[in-house]
Amino acid sequence: MARIRAPFPVKLFIGVLTAHQELLESVLETLTGRYGPTDHQSGIIPFNFTDYYESEMGSPLVKKLWSFGRLIEPDRLAEIKKETNSIEDMFAADSDTARPVNLDPGYVTPAKVVLATAKDFPHRIYLGEGVYAEVTLTYESKEWHSHRWTYADYKQDSYREFFSKIRTILLGQLKDNSPES
Repeated sequence: MARIRAPFPVKLFIGVLTAHQELLESVLETLTGRYGPTDHQSGIIPFNFTDYYESEMGSPLVKKLWSFGRLIEPDRLAEIKKETNSIEDMFAADSDTARPVNLDPGYVTPAKVVLATAKDFPHRIYLGEGVYAEVTLTYESKEWHSHRWTYADYKQDSYREFFSKIRTILLGQLKDNSPES
């Protein structure tokens, strides 16, 4: 029988999708105020995979990813998704655009990238409070692998490079915090 154990802490990341690059600094300030300093960020990544968001967000859309230095417990993901939805609402209240920012929280473990969402599909697991999670990428044989449900942007090399870097940071943090250290 397998013994129930607490999971290892995980690496929080948040992606922001926006047509308003001038908001990125304010978004980052809000997020770091809540989740602490970042330890890695992507460049500005053009988001041209779908026009699904353009009617409420504008165009051209770009994405930016940040990872946070403080590790979190994985069971906080639902709470963080609800918080990021509230942050989206805060930015919308001060904008002429219906949805000036879209925040996508998730976490990285040594073996996977997990995204939070409010939408249910057969491959998603309910976390509670209206929030679901999906394993978006898995790490095997020294590389990230996508799934048939993985969003097109998460299949890009720029995303895989970002997640490889924060996976390396995470492994160092876990080693530094291990009982044997």
